[in-house]
Amino acid sequence: MSRRPIVALENVTKRYGAIAALEAANFDLYPGEIHALVGENGAGKSTLCKLIAGVMPPTEGVLRIDDAPVAFSAPKDASRLGISMVFQETSLVPQLTVAQNMVLGRERAFNSVRKVRNTARQALQRLNFNVDASQLAGALSAAKRQMVEIARAVLNDARVIIFDEPTASLTPEETEHLFDLMKALRRRGVAMIFISHALEEALAHADRVTVLRNGRLMVTGPAADFDRAGLIRHMIGEDLAKRDPTAAARRPPPAAAPVLQVENLRMGAMVNNMSFSVFPGEITGIAGLIGSGRSEAARVVVGHTKRNFGGGRIWLNGREVRYGSPAEAIADGVAYVSEDRKLDGFFETLGVSENIGLGWLAKFGRRRWIAPAPTMRALAQEWRTRLSIRATGSDQPVLHLSGGNQQKVVIAKSLAQQPRLIIFDEPTRGVDVGAIAEIHTIIRDLARSGAGVVVISSYLPEILDLSDRILVAKSGTIAAEFVRSEATAEKVLQAAIH
Repeated sequence: MSRRPIVALENVTKRYGAIAALEAANFDLYPGEIHALVGENGAGKSTLCKLIAGVMPPTEGVLRIDDAPVAFSAPKDASRLGISMVFQETSLVPQLTVAQNMVLGRERAFNSVRKVRNTARQALQRLNFNVDASQLAGALSAAKRQMVEIARAVLNDARVIIFDEPTASLTPEETEHLFDLMKALRRRGVAMIFISHALEEALAHADRVTVLRNGRLMVTGPAADFDRAGLIRHMIGEDLAKRDPTAAARRPPPAAAPVLQVENLRMGAMVNNMSFSVFPGEITGIAGLIGSGRSEAARVVVGHTKRNFGGGRIWLNGREVRYGSPAEAIADGVAYVSEDRKLDGFFETLGVSENIGLGWLAKFGRRRWIAPAPTMRALAQEWRTRLSIRATGSDQPVLHLSGGNQQKVVIAKSLAQQPRLIIFDEPTRGVDVGAIAEIHTIIRDLARSGAGVVVISSYLPEILDLSDRILVAKSGTIAAEFVRSEATAEKVLQAAIH
């Protein structure tokens, strides 16, 4: 590893009004290094990376590239110096093809569509990413959009690549492949920063780790010098176990009658004769690889997606239902927390109170179109307090909240409807360890209150920690079922793959 850093921040501060998102940070990155950034949402990780990538200028301090001070006015300035950032919320243009997105900003005066498509296809194949270069980006899944972002950075021969939560949407196999790719890039001298809430990834794959807390850089050191508990103490200043003393508390056995029964559900090629039940007072975990039909089945249940003609039957509390829209499901006390909060979880330019109030208003359907502003504000304040949503005020746009607090707003929107059945699809994707613990407590409390709870997650430790019963989806059906005491990561993964 070179002794001269390719990137260096010297006493860099970024302020928004009186609030410092990053304060007096000193950070360096060397060629051929994988450097992990960890910390709670709002700790300053993304701010630090966006300063390096030219997305925003610092308020104070100096940014150096190859020892020379620079002042970026836009990401294209950083790109010219070989700096590329793969954002957690992808920056692809939905109306363009994968190939067009991959060369966007680096086009020639005259472009051959065939040549652009072939270049993109070859780059994707070299990375072993199964993505059609001619497909529109807007039609891709979250995982495949992430793959295209990564392939674009590699195609542009970046000297510095910043990954913001690169594995949040990837399967275990895709995650391992990504880290193999990162190690290959390291051997070529590429410097990499990656933000991750999966601390095991930082410990296993990074050369160095930097921990941030409340906008301040707390510690930097070789990954080998840390363990998970030590990282958490630096991140939150306490032992995480103290935050959720009821985590291990058991719930009583579920009632005999299921709140939800799904029989032989079918939807296109994604869901194939899927059958399962959900009981009140129980957390039902659904594990499986991306594309196994988990999320698709949930969206059929809540009326988001139409099932095949004659494609199975669904009962809610013993009554057969066939929802034509999510509004009908909400009116029946069924809530769904989407896996993609930015796409369909909240109204990003509206405030916290408006988002939560609109969620509450949705349970009335067409019977009520207008809610008094004081009612919505009081409701928002109640849920802000109950879920510990950290915002400068009820009118702060949700877009400006941290990922964990955005997710809590999405959950609050659903809980304000007082559902009897709630389906969480990837409830802690892109959320820090502190917020994960808080969201897990919310989910457990819902089950204790007698609600039926479904948790769909690609993160096996989450499934194993939360679930009373675990279903494993594979090829559009339920391939296995385990009670909590029998389930292990090996058994679940074996059922999901083989």
